[in-house]
Amino acid sequence: MANHPSALKRMRQSEKKRLRNVGYRSQVKTAIKKYIQSVDQKLPSSKDLLTDAVSLLHKGVSKGIFHVNTASRVISRLSKKLPSL
Repeated sequence: MANHPSALKRMRQSEKKRLRNVGYRSQVKTAIKKYIQSVDQKLPSSKDLLTDAVSLLHKGVSKGIFHVNTASRVISRLSKKLPSL
């Protein structure tokens, strides 16, 4: 446990950031799951859902939630599924 005032403040900041990131990651995972389900069911709205998921991933990178290469890898894998329609 931190004792120094600046360390205590850093702990509070880290916890707030962690909770914000957890919520955003959950939102991205939900978007990805919706896209995969639509591809499996061969729905025409798959392209729109892919766009939404990619957009969320890019925003996550700009906010520092995801690493650039991680987001690129996920986007690439999701995009590969689309032409299979």
